Amino acid sequence: MSETDPPTPADSEPIDAEAGIMAICRRDPRYAPAAYRFVMWEGIEYTTREYLKLTDKTRRHLTGQEVCEGLRRLALQQFGFMAYDVWRSWGIRATRDWGHVIFNLCDAGLLQRTDDDKLEDFDNVYDLEKGLKQAFRFDEAVSKA
Repeated sequence: MSETDPPTPADSEPIDAEAGIMAICRRDPRYAPAAYRFVMWEGIEYTTREYLKLTDKTRRHLTGQEVCEGLRRLALQQFGFMAYDVWRSWGIRATRDWGHVIFNLCDAGLLQRTDDDKLEDFDNVYDLEKGLKQAFRFDEAVSKA
């Protein structure tokens, strides 16, 4: 929509994210609703503010690699040693799966992407088992408790 186009009723209606997530899961049952919620309600914000330290003034579009790393760090923080198992239970087997989740959210109008974004941006960012299981350190988890 250009700036000169008048707004349509759909432009001003609030988006029901939960209904959108459930519709996505009906169309693409590979991933649990929790995977979509993790991205939408925590992952993007964590990646932006905590991992990349962006502010409202410096906020910008995130790359697939940045999103994958932010999600990994958040999962380790939230789920600890169980992060790998949690992601597997959600249907996440590789970083490319996060690309599918994010593209599904974009296709549903719940997130935005640019013309330059590609599913391949999420390929092989890290090995999930190494990035989650082997990266977890019990001594750091205990010191934060």
